[in-house]
Amino acid sequence: MKATEILSSEHRVIERVIAALEQASGRLEAGEDVRPGFFLDSAGFVRGFADGCHHLKEEQVLFRTMVDNGMSTEQGPVAAMLYEHEQGRGYIRRLREAAARLQDGDRSAAPEVVSNARGYASLLRQHILKEDHVLFPMAEQVIPAAEHEAVFEGFERVEHEETGEGVHEKYLALAEALEKEAAFKDEPALPGRER
Repeated sequence: MKATEILSSEHRVIERVIAALEQASGRLEAGEDVRPGFFLDSAGFVRGFADGCHHLKEEQVLFRTMVDNGMSTEQGPVAAMLYEHEQGRGYIRRLREAAARLQDGDRSAAPEVVSNARGYASLLRQHILKEDHVLFPMAEQVIPAAEHEAVFEGFERVEHEETGEGVHEKYLALAEALEKEAAFKDEPALPGRER
């Protein structure tokens, strides 16, 4: 499996959580009772998996290798992806803050939760599309074949040394739980998670 195929497969997991966020945001906006912790758990997934594992592989390994082979971090595709990573972090930071207020009983925080969840989802859907269809094919061309194994090994290092053993599996399970929770309106809270 190519290193970029690993990133694309992680995109599919991130898209599952984005869809769950969109569902839950729509329900919250419609005045339905949505567990505020759902949004905190979603933000935790983004910070731990999308940003802490996936974006770390891109930023510390793939993008650096592309830059070492002539790409710029000041302009062009790599620069745009780095900028969008920062935008995503801003949405998630504001989502966490608003969801914490909502959890503390501040119902006026609901529109901010919805706005930031939708903003993040919209940003990431476009971001993923650009990476899958533009940046990753470009990486395959820019990075010499002799360096592809080193990129793959860099991903392994990030996953095992930077994020820790079993972390990937933990977030896959969380993605599945969030999908299930978002799909059912009157589903009881997940075990260990109160409404």
